Amino acid sequence: MTKWCGVLAGLAAVPLMCAVVWLGGLNQDEGWYLYAAQLVRQGAMPYRDFFYTQGPLMPIVYSPLTAVWSRFGLLGARILTLAIGFSAVLVFVATVRWLVPTARRAAAGTIVFLLLGCNLYHLYFVAIPKTYALASLLVAIGAYMLVRALCDPSAKARAFVLGAAGLAFALAAGTRISLGLLLAAGGFGLVLAFRRRRWDFLWFGLGGTFGLLLAYGPFCLDRAAFDGLCAAQRYHAARGGFSPTLVVGSLSRLVRWYLPAFVLLGLAVRPFAASAADGERPGADAKLVTWLLGAGFLAVFLLQLMAPCPYDDYQVPVMGLLAVVAVSQAVVRIETDRLPRLVLLATGLAFATAFGSPLLERWTTNGQDRFWTLRKERSELAQLREAAAAVERLDPGGKTLLTQDLYLAVESGRSVPEGLEMGPFSQLTDDEWRTLLSEAECPVAALSGYAFAIEPPACAERPKELQEEFRRIVRGRYRTVETVPAFGQNATTLEIMKRKVGL
Repeated sequence: MTKWCGVLAGLAAVPLMCAVVWLGGLNQDEGWYLYAAQLVRQGAMPYRDFFYTQGPLMPIVYSPLTAVWSRFGLLGARILTLAIGFSAVLVFVATVRWLVPTARRAAAGTIVFLLLGCNLYHLYFVAIPKTYALASLLVAIGAYMLVRALCDPSAKARAFVLGAAGLAFALAAGTRISLGLLLAAGGFGLVLAFRRRRWDFLWFGLGGTFGLLLAYGPFCLDRAAFDGLCAAQRYHAARGGFSPTLVVGSLSRLVRWYLPAFVLLGLAVRPFAASAADGERPGADAKLVTWLLGAGFLAVFLLQLMAPCPYDDYQVPVMGLLAVVAVSQAVVRIETDRLPRLVLLATGLAFATAFGSPLLERWTTNGQDRFWTLRKERSELAQLREAAAAVERLDPGGKTLLTQDLYLAVESGRSVPEGLEMGPFSQLTDDEWRTLLSEAECPVAALSGYAFAIEPPACAERPKELQEEFRRIVRGRYRTVETVPAFGQNATTLEIMKRKVGL
C-alpha cells in the first residue's frame, strides 16, 4: 500500500507543479525580488543602494542566475525557484525518516511528500520567486543536519554537523529575518539538554554565529547599509499593530491550505494504544530533536501571526517542520497493522485538498458576473508575456520602462527609474513622485491599478485625488496605445502608453 501511494504521489506532483508554474497567479512581489537580484548583479548593495525589506540573502543568491529570466522571463524564474522549493520537500522527506523506526521510514517519508509535494498551495508559494523557496531549503537543511547529528550514532564529526545545522538556520534568517527564532529555539533547547548532549549547543551556536556574520556582517559594517537595514524593520513596524481579526483569518486560511498536515497533527497528539515493540520506538535523541523542531516551528509561527498583516503564506518556509513533527509522531504512535491505512488516509486528504483547491478556480476565472462565469482567456503568465511583447513593439530594444508592475519590467527586460525598485511598495514623497513623473525619460509607461495606489510604509490607499493628479502628469507626457483589461494580480486594467513626440 505504501509503495503504491508513493508512486501515485510522485505522479500527482507532476501536473501540480506544471499548474503552479504556468497557471499560478501573478504576484507583485515576484517582480521586485527578481529586480533586486538584477541590481545586485550590477554591483548594487541591498539597503545602501536600493530599499529592500527582507534579509539580504535571496537577491545575493539569485544574482548569478539572472540569465535564466533574462532569457526565459518569469517562466524561467519560476522553474528555477520551484527546483529550489521542491528540493526542500525532498530534504524534509529525508529528515522525517531519521525520526521513526526503520520499518516505518517508507510510510513516514511518503506521507511528508504527500503533505508538501502534493500540496498545491505549498508548491505555488515555493515556485513564485519570493523568499519562501530558498528559506524552505535552508530550514530543511538545518533540520536534517540537526536530526542527523542527534539521531545517527554512526555520524562522524558530530560537532561539524551541528555547526552546519546552525549555519543553515542562520542563513535562513538571512533570507527571512523571522526565521532567526529557529536558531534561538535550537540553541536554547540544546542548553537545556546539557546533561545529555553536553557541548552540542556550543557547536550549534558557533555555526549559527558564523552564518549570521556571513549574512549580515557586511551590511552592519557599512553605515549606510546598516541604516537601510534598520529602516526596513521600521517599514514593517509601520504597517500597524496586532489585529485579532486578521490573525483569525490567517489561521482559517492556513488550516484550509494545509488541512492534511493539521489532521495528521491531531492524530499525533491522540493517545494511540501503540502495540509497537520497544525496539520500534524512537530513542530519547529522536524525542529531543522532535521537541526542538516543534519549538522552533511554534516560535516562528507565533511571531509571524503577530505581524501587523499576518499573511498565511508567511508560514510556508516552516510548514515542512510541522509536517515532519506531526508525521513522525503519528507514525510512531500508531499500531503497525494500521499504518497502511494512515498512509491511505494521508493520500486521500492530500489529493482532495490539492485537486479541489479554490486556487485552481482563482487562476482560471475572474469571478462571476451574475449568472456568467468570467473565464480567463489565458493564464496570467501568458498575459504578462503578451504585455511584454506589446512594450517591445512600442520600443524595440528599449532599456527602460516607467511602471510599478516590476514583473512587467523584468519580463520585458527593462529597468525602472531609480526609486521604483520595490514596485507598488516604493517609498517616494509626493514631490519626488511629481518630479519623477515629470522628468522620466522612459519611452514607454505601463500603469495598472497598482500605480500610485499604495502609500508606504503604512500601505494605506493614497488619496484618490493625489492618484489622479499623478496619472494626469503621466497622461500629459504619454498617450495610451493599448489597454489590457483584467491584467495581473487581482485583475486590474493595464494601460500601455508611449511617450509623446517632443517630450
